[in-house]
Amino acid sequence: MMRLRNLVFGLLSLSVLAPILLYIDNFSSLTPSFKQEFLEDVTALILPADTSHLNVLPQGESSAVRKEPIGIVYTDNSYKTVLTDKDLQLPDTDRALSATDKDAHSRKDDIIKQVIQSSNQEKEETRTDRVADQESHQLKQQSALNSDKVGKRDALLTKINKQTSQSPIPAAWERQLRDRLIKARVYLSLPATKNNHRFTRDLRMRIKEVQCVLEGAIKNSDMPKNAYEKWKAMDQLLEKGKQMQYESANELKKFEAMLHSIEEQLRVHKKQTMSLTTMVEKLRATLHSTEEQLQEHKKQNMFLTQLTAKTLPKGLHCLPLRLTTEYYRLNSSEQQFPNHEILDSPLFHHIALFSDNVLAAAVVVNSTVTNSKHPSKLVFHIVSDRLNYAAMRMWFLVNPPGKASIQVQNIEEFTWLNSSYSPVLKQFHSQSMIDYYFRAHSANSDPNLKYRNPKYLSILNHLRFYLPEIFPKLSKVLFLDDDIVVQKDLTGLWSLDLKGNVNGAVETCRESFHRFDTYLNFSNPLISKNFDPGACGWAYGMNLFDLEEWKRQNITDVYHSWQKLNLDRQLWKLGTLPPGLITFWKRTHPLDRRWHVLGLGYNPNVSQIEIERGAVIHYNGNMKPWLEIGIPKYRNYWAKYVDYDHVYLRECNINP
Repeated sequence: MMRLRNLVFGLLSLSVLAPILLYIDNFSSLTPSFKQEFLEDVTALILPADTSHLNVLPQGESSAVRKEPIGIVYTDNSYKTVLTDKDLQLPDTDRALSATDKDAHSRKDDIIKQVIQSSNQEKEETRTDRVADQESHQLKQQSALNSDKVGKRDALLTKINKQTSQSPIPAAWERQLRDRLIKARVYLSLPATKNNHRFTRDLRMRIKEVQCVLEGAIKNSDMPKNAYEKWKAMDQLLEKGKQMQYESANELKKFEAMLHSIEEQLRVHKKQTMSLTTMVEKLRATLHSTEEQLQEHKKQNMFLTQLTAKTLPKGLHCLPLRLTTEYYRLNSSEQQFPNHEILDSPLFHHIALFSDNVLAAAVVVNSTVTNSKHPSKLVFHIVSDRLNYAAMRMWFLVNPPGKASIQVQNIEEFTWLNSSYSPVLKQFHSQSMIDYYFRAHSANSDPNLKYRNPKYLSILNHLRFYLPEIFPKLSKVLFLDDDIVVQKDLTGLWSLDLKGNVNGAVETCRESFHRFDTYLNFSNPLISKNFDPGACGWAYGMNLFDLEEWKRQNITDVYHSWQKLNLDRQLWKLGTLPPGLITFWKRTHPLDRRWHVLGLGYNPNVSQIEIERGAVIHYNGNMKPWLEIGIPKYRNYWAKYVDYDHVYLRECNINP
């Protein structure tokens, strides 16, 4: 009975184990895909959970305490080899039949577990192989190995170094080493790692080490004991290179982003620059147009100012007509002024005034008398032209200057003043002079509008050079223009010592344009040899003349000689100041500036303090106080000496 049971068990064991042994013997020759199918089929075999009906087979020890056979596995990072056929061979059939039931069950379970374990290892090999192949062909898509895989690899390689030093080199190892060499050489050529000299040096060293390992393994058919350390060092350095490549790529992306941002900014800046350039061009065109308009307006303004300056307002035209009419209604006795006997007396203070403007002359006389401490000592000598002579006399007959004395003369009465005696008078009557000053269409006319003022062709304006002839019995004369206002007593002027000079005047060289080179043509040798271009100029309007010195130094002849030299207007062009500067060169005594304050006819910035402390204020310029173009803030200094309630002023509609 016992023998029969053993026989049955032996047949069963043979029928089970024979196919397994056959497949295991040929396992290493199968393709990976066939191996995988086979392992899946073996794994799918499930023994029945209930084996109690096999009462002929004794139930031995449990599977929990069964010992598994020790399998030696050769592996690397991605390739693992199952134990050789020799290690997996089972005992002969005779030994299997003579084994006990307990040994048979134990061996069957161990073989199944070993097959399952080999299946799992083969699956892991296949998966790792695919990852390794992918890494070798796609360097920029490397990924870090999982820590558990690195641990398994390290454990398995350590186990290989300990257990096998004589085994032949596996194909997977050789492939992995060559892949790493290729990867290392690629890193040597990449810019991110090539510029790091320390990394390059270390990598070259690792390449040499791995090459030595690979060559030794191929030559000796075994792996050196330190292969794992070399492998690991190479992997660490390659990981470092990969990190450097990633960092370089990130920096490159940042640089590209920054470059793109700069390009955008440059593009925006270029657009703004183009916009600004267009705007600047428009502004430049507008500015040019505005400048042209401004120049045109300046010309128009100058023309209108000159026109207004030389045009008599309607009221001032009415006044002399009204006064002239009234004057010729008087009988001869009523037309005479009192105090004829003192007109030539040197004991009195004589004031000369040459004007054709009745109202302006009235203000000069009225302001002088009003502010004088000794008005009875004042004698006014007024000279006017033929048209305004009667009106001037009528005004002062109706409005006598208080205690002061007055004389009104007609320039036509100066028979000695003719073109044969006066060169300037001869020039005034010449056609060339008239064309130069007043005919704009003429070729030799001057384009400057200020030269086209009638006063430059008026002999009244040049009478100041003939004071000794007009007042032959006087020793000193105070000359006043008709556009001044006297604000203080002038008695102190007659006691001044001129120190041998002929002219006492206030200098005007505080401004650079009031020097000699402004008025005279220094390109002419006659001027440049005799005068200093930087010499200080002085002002007409309030001048004290010593007529005794005038006669002694023969000033009138000096004036005539220079006027003859300027026949073609090459020395100076207009007015009485240039010939006055020449005539009284080194013959002028400077007075204190407070005696004469200038600029109220053109400068709106004259200090009020300076005006109020000035003895005489002068409205020199075109903006006269009796014209509408006069500077408003200065007009009251002049207007307060005009009686606008006077019957003649009201009849001519002359208002403040």
